[in-house]
Amino acid sequence: MILHQYIRTSASLFSPPNSCLAAAVLSQLFSGLFSLVFAAKMATAGKVIKCKAAVAWGPKQPLVIEEVEVAPPQANEVRIKIVATSLCRSDMYYLSESEEDTFPVILGHEAAGIVESVGPGVTEIQPGDKVIPVFLSQCKECRFCKSPKTNQCDKTWPLIRLPGMALPDSRITCKGKKVQQLAGTSTFSEYTVVRQMAVAKIDPTAPLDKVCLISCGVSTGYGAAVNTAKVEPGSTCAVFGLGAIGLAAVMGCKAAGAKRIIAVDINPEKFEKAKVFGATEFVNPNDHNKPISQVLVEMTDGGVDYSLECIGNVEIMCSALESCVKGWGVSVIIGWTNLRDISTRPIQLIAGRKWTGSLFGGFKSRDGVPEMVKAYLDKKLKLDEFITHNMTLDQVNDAIELMKQGKCIRTVLSVSPQ
Repeated sequence: MILHQYIRTSASLFSPPNSCLAAAVLSQLFSGLFSLVFAAKMATAGKVIKCKAAVAWGPKQPLVIEEVEVAPPQANEVRIKIVATSLCRSDMYYLSESEEDTFPVILGHEAAGIVESVGPGVTEIQPGDKVIPVFLSQCKECRFCKSPKTNQCDKTWPLIRLPGMALPDSRITCKGKKVQQLAGTSTFSEYTVVRQMAVAKIDPTAPLDKVCLISCGVSTGYGAAVNTAKVEPGSTCAVFGLGAIGLAAVMGCKAAGAKRIIAVDINPEKFEKAKVFGATEFVNPNDHNKPISQVLVEMTDGGVDYSLECIGNVEIMCSALESCVKGWGVSVIIGWTNLRDISTRPIQLIAGRKWTGSLFGGFKSRDGVPEMVKAYLDKKLKLDEFITHNMTLDQVNDAIELMKQGKCIRTVLSVSPQ
């Protein structure tokens, strides 16, 4: 009704003799209209929001779509309406390997959304901002954040809960019970509350159903090549595992100017996809009767300059190291696991190889995420090519099955309308 009145009023302004007043009055009218719309958006501020979420009630169990209650943000916190989220293998790892006392939990950490409200002390983010929540904080105050040597932050929520470690607080409840938030994010929910230090403000023109991938997988793989390994122009690289992180690592190697990028995977169906991101050669370990490290050494006159392990398999981590050339080869562990130890003979390192790891691709999260979004908008970074399926939050268990069967690269779940 109010909008209809605005339209009638503005139409009369353009009829003589009122046309000279049109510009000024219309500016005031539309300013008022914007204020009304903004006020409507803010109607939930300070209130508990009841919304839909996919809750994991126990390990190895299907997720259940439930109504949850999301409390208002407290000091230095931000409540976000999640527009799009994607399924990452780390979500499945948590679901299958976590202890019983960490449930119920809402999974999801690779997402993008719009700020609904902010708590006291939040100065860098406002309601209506497009944002990406991240599992890796950047408080900008601790010794790690102040050091250019690392992207880690002393105030990041623990990725692994050790015995006796208290569970972090959560702003989400279901059926009267506190629901844990995975890595402080929990994006398999229409609304979530995240600490300001773990929220990156992004370009308002960015498509949220695409840039959500930057929240974890793409940044992790791409940055491992560019920031951690520091791949050099003209070099030879080997990427083990062609999931989303592996393909992003291939893309990072190409962006860094690698001459040869050897993609290694036991699923030959992924080879064509790897070519899109820059792979030049393909090796299936099942096609050879010798260790894959030996195959690569023979292919590259002594070993690759850089190898990146993107699976989370300790045997393959060792193979990746052994694939590197002696003297200067660098092997980066990217794949996530905490179940087994890794070991190698000292001569592998004494010979000059370097073995290192990479978390979130070495990006300082709140600084690096907006830069990655800009790179995508400038067509310097591929994202659309990772997305093989689009589903809704209600179909999250179908998305999990697709990933278990290796039938997807990334499935993006639509959570809330923009």
